[in-house]
Formats: sequence, C-alpha cells, structure tokens
Amino acid sequence: MLEYKRTDRVGQLIREIISSILLEETNDPRIHFVSITHVDVSEDFKHAKVYFSALGSEQEKEDASKELKSAQGFIQKKLGRKLRLRYTPEIALKTDESIERGIHIYELLGEMKRQGELNKEE
Repeated sequence: MLEYKRTDRVGQLIREIISSILLEETNDPRIHFVSITHVDVSEDFKHAKVYFSALGSEQEKEDASKELKSAQGFIQKKLGRKLRLRYTPEIALKTDESIERGIHIYELLGEMKRQGELNKEE
C-alpha cells in the first residue's frame, strides 16, 4: 500500500491553493497561462519549492515567469491566509522544464523510429 507523507499532502494543498490564486485573484493575463506542476515541501514545513510551467512562445514564457516572480509576495500573503498551518512555508518559484524535456525526448524517439524504418527499407 502506498503511503503519502504529510509533506506530500501539504505540497498538493499548496499547489491547489496557488493555482486557485493565480486563476481567480490575479489580473495579469500572462499569469493565467501558468500551471503549477509540483510543490516540494521541506520536512520542517518552512520552505516550499513551487514548480511552474507556462504556455506560449519563449518570450511569452519569460514574461509570465517574470510576472509570476514579481507577484511572489502577493501569492505568499494569500497562501498564508488560506493555508491552515501553524507556519506558512516560504515559497520559492522554480521553472519546471520537465514538460519541455519530455516533448523533446518524445520527438527524438519518433525521429529514431523513423530512422530505423528508413534503414530497414534500404
């Protein structure tokens, strides 16, 4: 049986709360294309790494990242009000590049498959 640690449950809750804050309580449309992908909470619950990804071109992703990081204080304050813990973890926003890496690997595998099919025909 898979057992979840409390830090995992708190991380999931933080992810949901921050996603809700971004969707419902921010006015910048660039932030609306940001997804919170994962949250790692430290064992002492004092720090949380919040991983996010953004949709769009490289420039749009960079703009969204800058805007999100400039709204970090606002997000931290709102999180503190909604999270029912003795202490609110200090959040650190990090870009999650796993989606882009996954797409790149998928494309490479597709290319390798096509190369293999070309080599069989020769």
